[in-house]
Amino acid sequence: MTEITTTITVAVRFFAAARAAAGTETATLTLQPGATLTDAICELSGQSDRMALVLRKCSFLCDGVAIRDSATVLQSRQTLDVLPPFAGG
Repeated sequence: MTEITTTITVAVRFFAAARAAAGTETATLTLQPGATLTDAICELSGQSDRMALVLRKCSFLCDGVAIRDSATVLQSRQTLDVLPPFAGG
């Protein structure tokens, strides 16, 4: 019998200012199958105005690979890294 997946689970890791805005280092998102990076950002943005502001400036990695297209479809059990711009050297 085939199991039907009704949701996907994505692990999220926050760094620097994103961590401060989230108030945590990690989170788990439960999304609909076919969800995109845009969907994940919308879900995370709903946490607070501060988080929404930080996310607008962030870059994202999915399983260590940069995501440049926000229409990229996420898969269950992937890890999404949220990386704000870093200063310094």
